[in-house]
Amino acid sequence: MQNKSVQIPYELFFQLLQYFLMDNYDGEEIIRLGLEKKLDAMVNREVYSKSKTAPTEEEREKFRKEYLDRRGIPENFRW
Repeated sequence: MQNKSVQIPYELFFQLLQYFLMDNYDGEEIIRLGLEKKLDAMVNREVYSKSKTAPTEEEREKFRKEYLDRRGIPENFRW
């Protein structure tokens, strides 16, 4: 696996620092929600990229549908 960088909001970074460097920090839930939000954004971006760059038309269509499902776009509103 190649090394990639991930950008997170300053607030989430600061909360992570507090959690790991301070013994009395109670923000586990906030951190968990922030990391889940970031992970969802990363997965959405990956699926979107695959919908544009997949080698076959069938794969592009599969990833396009997956992306639209993840974004919550209703079937009757899609092209």
